[in-house]
Parts: sequence; structure tokens; C-alpha cells
Amino acid sequence: MEQRKLLRVLAGETVFPPPVWLMRQAGRYLPEYREVRAKAGSFLDLCYNPELATEVTLQPIRRFGFDASILFSDILVIPDALKRNVRFVQGEGPMMDPIAPHEIASLDPSHADTHLAPVIATVARIRAALPDETALIGFCGAPWTVATYMIAGHGTPTQAPARLFGYEHPEAMDELLMLLAEMSADYLARQLQAGADCVQIFDSWSGVLDEASFERFAIAPVRHLVQRLRAMVPGARIIGFPKGAGAFLDTYREKTGVDALGLDWGVPFEQARRLQKGGAVQGNLDPLRLIAGGRALEEGVNAILDQLGDGPLVFNLGHGITPDAPITHVEHLMRLVRQRAS
Repeated sequence: MEQRKLLRVLAGETVFPPPVWLMRQAGRYLPEYREVRAKAGSFLDLCYNPELATEVTLQPIRRFGFDASILFSDILVIPDALKRNVRFVQGEGPMMDPIAPHEIASLDPSHADTHLAPVIATVARIRAALPDETALIGFCGAPWTVATYMIAGHGTPTQAPARLFGYEHPEAMDELLMLLAEMSADYLARQLQAGADCVQIFDSWSGVLDEASFERFAIAPVRHLVQRLRAMVPGARIIGFPKGAGAFLDTYREKTGVDALGLDWGVPFEQARRLQKGGAVQGNLDPLRLIAGGRALEEGVNAILDQLGDGPLVFNLGHGITPDAPITHVEHLMRLVRQRAS
């Protein structure tokens, strides 16, 4: 069997038209997802139900034929495994018990493997059900992003509670981030061993950090995560997505060891082309262009293919697909990418 297109690109090969998948491609914009979600109980119940999580992971593959599937789960299963009372509240998003500096030393990861076993079972089921040519992506949240929720107990606009925690309690923050890095590496290794072809590390809140904090809280723990993961799974292919990192992206791959860089829609093409000289890039269509459709969608897709299509590229959005994205616009996106001649 020819190597899956996504893996060829992650190895530095140029493939045109490029492989395409969309972050949050299994989600509320799909009526079939909403139907399963209604049956599942809570959101976490869905994440921990291998049968239902497999079903919603496969739904966008059946409908659109993406080149890659991504495990349906959530970045907060790691703090949930640490017994932080994670819950998802309608209209408010994820909530958990906020952690204090003195509590970090007592966090116990010893039950994480058992707690996360249903997710690993889901990975194996998905791989068995996917078409041979379709890659399977596992994932986790980056330590910094997961820590922001653990510290505040919920999402915040600028993650000020976590930033202040890092300034006032830097050693405690380092301890928390290293614990999360080690747990996440172990979790990703199990995903790869169960059938994932590669993994993505989502650092959704890296863009709120200043230069020194980015080095300490975004780069250092991810470097530790990558090194630990590759010690367990030599040759593991890893996509890093530090959203909003801006100029810090220029050295992120070198400093962390990730294979590919996920780019948000604010990354200029000049910078993206420079980054692409060092390996694969992924992105970076503005999700609102997908909602707008028509000329806005066509111009956005064509610009990415024109500017980045002659290098190793994974076509994606610059962040997750939103619930109001019309299905017909996703279908049009796929035609625009797939029908381009090299």
C-alpha cells in the first residue's frame, strides 16, 4: 500500500493537490453528529464511549472523504484523569476545580492509563474502520493550554489567571507543565501504538504569552513531551499547533522537535513560505471564509494553494470548523482543493 498522503507530507514531501482535513471536522455542523451527541449523555460520556466516539470520528470521512481523520476526544481528558472534576456546562463551556500552587505536588497520574483506556480503545476501533488510504491523527492539548484551564477552572479571554500564576509561582508552574508533558507523552504514545499514524499537539493559548514566557511555558514543556514521546515511539510524526504564536513560530519547530507546524489564519504567506523551507506546514484558511462561502472561500483556498502548494502542505483551517459552517461550503472547499491541477 502506498504511504498515506498525510504521512508523505509530514516527511517533507510535496504532494499536490495536498492532503486535506479540518480541525473539529467531527462536530455540531453535521446533523449526524448532533443525533449521536443527543444519545450520548454528557460530552465527556461521548468522549469515553468507544462505539459512539468512533462513529462521530468516521462521519466526516464518509461524507467528505477527507485524507485524514482525527480522534474524537477533548484536550481536557488529561485533567479529568487527574480528578479535577471536569464538566462541560451548556452555554459556559468546560469547567473544573481550579488548582492552587500547593495542590500540584499531590496530583496523582497513576490512574491515568486506566482512566484513558476507553480513548485508546476508540483509536483502535477507528483505525480498523477507516479506509486504508485515510490517515488517523491522535492528539492532546499542549501543557500550557491544558494548564490554563486547570488554573482558572474555565476558559478566559486572555488566560490572565494562568499568566499571573506563572509570574507569581514560576516553580509551581514548571512542575505542573512538566507533569502534563509527561502524561501527554505517555497518552500520545498509547494512541500511536493503538493505530494512530501521527499526532497533533494543540496549543490554543500560546498566543497570549510574552517572549520569555513563551520559551518557558510553551516551548520547554513541548520539547520535553516530544523527546519523551520519541523515546517511546521512535520516528513518531508530530504536528505542533501553537495558535497565535506569530514571530515565535520561526524557531518553534527547531526548539520543540515537531515535524510540522500548524498555522493560524493570521500567519502571513511570506512567513509561511519561510517556515515551509524547514518542513511541512498545515493550515491556514480563516474559518469565517468557510462560513461565507462563494468568492471569499474561493479566494482563500486558491491563495493558500498558490502560495504554499509547491512545498509540503497539509490543507486545513487556521482553527476549528464552527457549528454554523454550511455543509455545502465544506463540499465546495473539497472540490476547490481536489480539482486543482498541479
